[in-house]
Order: sequence, then structure tokens, then C-alpha cells
Amino acid sequence: MPAHRWRLDGQLALVTGGSAGIGRAIARELLGFGARVLIAARDGNGLDSVRIELEEEFPDGEVRTRVADVADDEQRRELLDWVEDLGDGLNILVNNAGGNVTRPAVDYSEDEWRGIFETNLFSAFELARSAYPLLTRHAASCIVNVGSVSAITHVRSGAPYGMSKAAMHQMTRNLAVEWAEDGVRVNSVAPWYIRTRRTSTKLADPDYLDEVLLRTPMGRIGEPEEVAAAVAFLCLPASSYITGECIAVDGGFLRYGF
Repeated sequence: MPAHRWRLDGQLALVTGGSAGIGRAIARELLGFGARVLIAARDGNGLDSVRIELEEEFPDGEVRTRVADVADDEQRRELLDWVEDLGDGLNILVNNAGGNVTRPAVDYSEDEWRGIFETNLFSAFELARSAYPLLTRHAASCIVNVGSVSAITHVRSGAPYGMSKAAMHQMTRNLAVEWAEDGVRVNSVAPWYIRTRRTSTKLADPDYLDEVLLRTPMGRIGEPEEVAAAVAFLCLPASSYITGECIAVDGGFLRYGF
């Protein structure tokens, strides 16, 4: 089996929302496969922490960080200018940055629900479009969008979150078809409950946790590394004939029946 199919040596990857949780795990996973990793997030202290951690774990690896709010148009442009100035184009873009406010549909202010779309959907679309010239410098490159099971079925995360992630999954399909002839594969993953700082408050409620586990055939909460593994697979040369696909990382949640 050719080893290079399971390696990303020398490839340049940009991971958004990489200062904690799933994004942090994705950055680590890609470094482990030999990629050079650029991490962007709003949390400067978190970025410093993850950079130091990854440099210690991968002393021969290359990791760089930049503070950027990808929901802000000017900061997005500055981020892509930074990538372009490196002079190597881009092999991998992981759109992981996201956010949410959970409320009943009638209780959202317009600014709140529009803000969810700006962070979860519009930023990913604009980053993908802006990164396109960098991605097409290589014969084969890829985008992986971190979606959600809430894009596929109802969960209690609020209507705008599910709507934004559903649109992200459709964006994945459209861009996959449109950019296939340019050598750019576009895929997504759809996590269920993953053990992160963002989910810790809800999962700390034992009754709520019991409900979640009863709906999850594997009977446990997922780990960030399990999402990162699916993302990395979709970036590897081994997945070179996969595009427009969504992999659920959900312990069987979406297949649950009665």
C-alpha cells in the first residue's frame, strides 16, 4: 500500500476556529499526518496556548497562528492575504469556526440570528471563494466544512443554527460539483454531541445527558479527536475520489429508530 496516500507531508492547511475543541483537535491531527498548519481564531490567548502545545508535541512540524474573526470581512481578507504572502498557495481549508445562541425561534433578535449565519455560513462561503485561487495552484486540494447533525434532523440547538448548518451542507454539495474540474474536493462532517467547552454546561445536567445518551446507539459522547480523524481522512490522498460527501460523526444518532 503506497504510504503517501495516508500522508499530508508538506501540504499547507488553514484551520479556522482552531484555538479550542474540535478545531484544536483538527490542527493536531493534520500535523500528525505531516501537514504544515495555519490556525486562525478570535481568541489570542487560546491560539498562543495551542501553538506552544503543538510545537512541543511536534517539534519537527510547522504551525503558525493568527488572530482573526472570520465573520468580519476585513479580517477575512487580511487572513487570506497572510496565507498568500507565504507563497505556497493552499492545499487544505477547514471551515470549522462557528457559534450559536440557543433560544425559541420567536425569541431571537434579528441581530442574533443574522450573526449566527454570518459566523457559521457566510464566513465559510466567503473564505472558500477567496481561497479558491490559492487552492487551484495545486493539482489536487480540498475543503472540509464542519457542519452538524442539526443540519439533517431536529436537535435542540435552535432554528438558526440548524438552518445555517443545513445551508453549509448544501454549499458543500454545490461547490464540490462546480470545482471538481479544478481539482478542488469539497466535503463536510456532521458531528453530534462532542465533549468540548461549548457543550460542557448542557452535558453537566445529568437528566439532559441521559436523554442524549438514550438517543445515541453507541451510548457515549464523542471526543474532538474523533471528529478530527474524519476531517483528516477527507483531506488525505486516500480519499481522492470522494467529493460532495457528508460524514456523520454521531455514534449512530442519525440512524436511531424505535
